[in-house]
Amino acid sequence: MDSVPPDQTFPAAVSAQTSRFTRAYQAYLDKSVPFAVYRWIGTGVLLLMFMARILFAHGWYIVCYTLGIYLLNLFLAFLTPKFDPSLEQDDEMEGGGQSALPTKQDEEFRPFIRRLPEFKFWHNATRAIGFSMVATMFDACDIPVFWPVLVIYWIILFALTMRRQIQHMIKYRYVPFTFGKTRYTRS
Repeated sequence: MDSVPPDQTFPAAVSAQTSRFTRAYQAYLDKSVPFAVYRWIGTGVLLLMFMARILFAHGWYIVCYTLGIYLLNLFLAFLTPKFDPSLEQDDEMEGGGQSALPTKQDEEFRPFIRRLPEFKFWHNATRAIGFSMVATMFDACDIPVFWPVLVIYWIILFALTMRRQIQHMIKYRYVPFTFGKTRYTRS
């Protein structure tokens, strides 16, 4: 019984490989941060490939609907401020604290901070599209549904939630996008 003892046990070896993989994955993510346009183009291409898969296969409509609901949820989190002024005004009246967004002309400017930053929005959306592509490879995920009902329901849900979000943006006077805002350059 002169066997050489292994340097690592099986769980330790798996843990080391997993750690190495996650570090490499995080390094690629970190390198992609400055290339927002290219990241979104890649995600759009992946989404178009997913939609083509759904259209040509004539199935997996429930996977597509679930992805649409998830992407809508991510988009709403992207549009909302991190500190919701409607909730903070209730706290302000009780505790006497200040709101995150200015409510009067003479108040100090506070920048818009998103609940879900752009990079996390992109990362979660891309992962969800990838998982949905994988789900379309399994027949167990192809649940028969009447797809026009799902499309109509999603459109109604989108319209109602966006209407509510736009009313919230108008009421508390914030714009979550940077285009159209004044940019100052150093002279």
